[in-house]
Amino acid sequence: MQYNSFKEIELDLKKLSLERQILIEELKVQKHNVAEDLKPYNWINWALKFARKYGALLLIKKIFK
Repeated sequence: MQYNSFKEIELDLKKLSLERQILIEELKVQKHNVAEDLKPYNWINWALKFARKYGALLLIKKIFK
């Protein structure tokens, strides 16, 4: 890209800086989400939900056999 003035360069640099800051904030949010997902409580919750669904499926299968 060719610039005609220093003002254009400054605006482009400011735009790129803001885009970078936005991406950094998005990464922070994703890091927090991953940390929350890896907590033991969430794993136990997921395992219980899975066990309930699997148990219900087995119960239905036994009833209809």
